[in-house]
Parts: sequence; C-alpha cells; structure tokens
Amino acid sequence: MNEHFNDIFVTTGCPSQQQLLDYVQGKLTAEEQHEVEMHLADCELCSDALEGLASIRDKEKIPGWIHQMKWDLLKKLRKRTRTRRKTENNIYLTVIILSILFLLLALFWMYHFSSQH
Repeated sequence: MNEHFNDIFVTTGCPSQQQLLDYVQGKLTAEEQHEVEMHLADCELCSDALEGLASIRDKEKIPGWIHQMKWDLLKKLRKRTRTRRKTENNIYLTVIILSILFLLLALFWMYHFSSQH
C-alpha cells in the first residue's frame, strides 16, 4: 500500500492506530495505558476514535476492517487521479488538434488569397 496513506496519525502527537487498538483490547502496559489516557484527555479526535473502537464487539476483526478501508480509499484515490489525468490529456489533445486545424485553415487562406492576386 502507498506509504502516504499508511496511518493518518503519524504526523501528529497522537497515538498510532495500533496503540489505540491495543488500548481498547487491554494489551498496553500500565505506563503505556497512562500515556494514552493523558493524551485522550486533551485530544477530541482520539477520544472519538477510541469511543468508536470501544463500541465494536468483535475487536479482533478491527485491524482487518481498517486495512480493507484503507485499501478501498487508496483505490478510489488512484481512480480519481487517473480520471483527472485522462481529462487533462483530453483537453491537451483537443487544444493541439484545434491549433493544427487553425494553422491549416490559415495556410489555406493565405494560399487562396495569394493565388488570386
């Protein structure tokens, strides 16, 4: 998967996805759990994310779901990028064709008017 889309929490001071999952699943040490709780007190985004994770019954399935959601999002982004590039290429092609037609028309007019005089 593209490295740019690995984890939305990487560039912040927020806990990683895995840390939040481990917190919900009770896999953190007491010290790590305390660090996460201190962060949750000040970060509404992480608190909301943790609340959502905690409400899921089958917590062991969460990593698979996250991976699938990331993969689906990446496919949509790539498709959108390809569509945008295709549109840009069509615009360039249209401009080139119109320029050639205009040039041919100008050459025809120059030839036609110069041959009459």
